[in-house]
Amino acid sequence: MKTIGLLGGMSWESTLGYYRAINEGIKQKLGGLHSAQIAMYSVDFDPIEKLQHAGDWDGTAKILCEAAKSVQAAEADFLLICTNTMHKVAPEIEAAIDIPLLHIADATAEVLVSDGIKTVGLLGTAFTMEQDFYKGRLENKYNLRVVVPNEEDRQIVHRVIYRELCQGKIEPDSKADYLRIIEALAAQGAEAVILGCTEIGMLVSQADTNVRLLDTTAIHAKNAVELALAS
Repeated sequence: MKTIGLLGGMSWESTLGYYRAINEGIKQKLGGLHSAQIAMYSVDFDPIEKLQHAGDWDGTAKILCEAAKSVQAAEADFLLICTNTMHKVAPEIEAAIDIPLLHIADATAEVLVSDGIKTVGLLGTAFTMEQDFYKGRLENKYNLRVVVPNEEDRQIVHRVIYRELCQGKIEPDSKADYLRIIEALAAQGAEAVILGCTEIGMLVSQADTNVRLLDTTAIHAKNAVELALAS
């Protein structure tokens, strides 16, 4: 079994989901008392969040590159960044380490392409929904059409992530807002909706809607398990 490297803490609420999903995946595959071999560095999210909203992505990259080097030094065989938004600095992190990076957008896009989906909705932080590092990768590398909520709804999605989900708060009104926004994306032609923030799965699940949802945490974790057990 390979050792899975996790760069977590952004937020720790979603990193907990990664840890659980990966270990459950290994147990399902191997049975018995098996669990995953994991090397994890969990950062303090507060200074990173401040740098994000100040637009200082170089500052975030510096923090995460040093953390990624620590994961590599702990003998991880490959690395997962346990957040969608911070894949904005994935190129800098890849350049700083010698082990492979399992990109969350690639893992998600491969599911969409395999299932023949052409148009997909995207929920996430404003950075993920509005900037090109994520949408552009889906569109240019995988030829997907990506639709996002209108500006007012993007603000709602972003606010709920930082003020509620990252702090472990689950509010019924916010769930209703998200489900309304998901239905609006479907009305724009989305055949499925990417939960493109690793906390969103805490708030809504497939049981809540007929619109197909892609939980990026679950997809990313599943890919990690497969790669860890690959011969």
